[in-house]
Amino acid sequence: MDRFSTSLLGEAKTLLLATDGSPFSDGAIQEAMFFGQACQATVIVLHVVHTQVESITAANFEVRKGREKLTPHFDYIRAMARDIGVTLEVVVVGSSSPEKTIVEQARLRGADVILIGRHGKAGRLSLLVGKMTAKVMEQGFPRVLVAPKDFIISGNRILVGINNSANSRRAIEEAISLGHTCTTLQQIIMLAVAPSEEEGESARALLEEVSLLTEQAAPPVPCEFLLEVGDPVEQILKTADTRDVDMILIGNRSKGGMPKVFKGHIADNIIGRSRCSVLVVTA
Repeated sequence: MDRFSTSLLGEAKTLLLATDGSPFSDGAIQEAMFFGQACQATVIVLHVVHTQVESITAANFEVRKGREKLTPHFDYIRAMARDIGVTLEVVVVGSSSPEKTIVEQARLRGADVILIGRHGKAGRLSLLVGKMTAKVMEQGFPRVLVAPKDFIISGNRILVGINNSANSRRAIEEAISLGHTCTTLQQIIMLAVAPSEEEGESARALLEEVSLLTEQAAPPVPCEFLLEVGDPVEQILKTADTRDVDMILIGNRSKGGMPKVFKGHIADNIIGRSRCSVLVVTA
């Protein structure tokens, strides 16, 4: 299959790629090029220089220095885009709060999704998710695609971890939409995880509700519905591996805390341990 014949981001027209210039951005760069060509979308390459100086002159100097330092990195991305016909724009700005600036730039430029690497050059690799990536997700942008360093999406199968939260329901809507716009998507796996057998009935009812939604979609979306009992992280990751999915969709953890099924830092654990890219959706 031609990898560029499909898109798991639907009809996105503007993609914002946040890069720090490290090798950990490589996966996000590859996916930005893939989706840029598949969607015929413009890719905004954004690098935010962390400035902590009071003087505007000093801040501008730091930004210029940051741009010059990453010139080979930007040239590499430009060459990739040129070779496959992707429209590209490079933006370098300074900020004392890079995570907020990434989201502000995405909103300002009308981006449909932010693409970012799982880790950055700053912080410990022992962390499941890099600090900057985690902070960006906390800003509540509607769609953030977190890509591991070496994984490449092929566009055949996606897994949606579902629960009763508003963010998870938004992820379900996103998956159904992808079922209509992604022509080579063969299967959407809707997975509900009950922490215990006693809570299985509510998870089963949710699956039945989602099944009805997919049947009512025009045309119907090819889905499989699974109910597992146990730890949500382990069940989602195990299913993703055994079913060889290209992408996991999950609802973001809200500022008010996760729903009972997705309590704690489950989103971070899934992103940090997944072999594939994870699309984090916020309602």
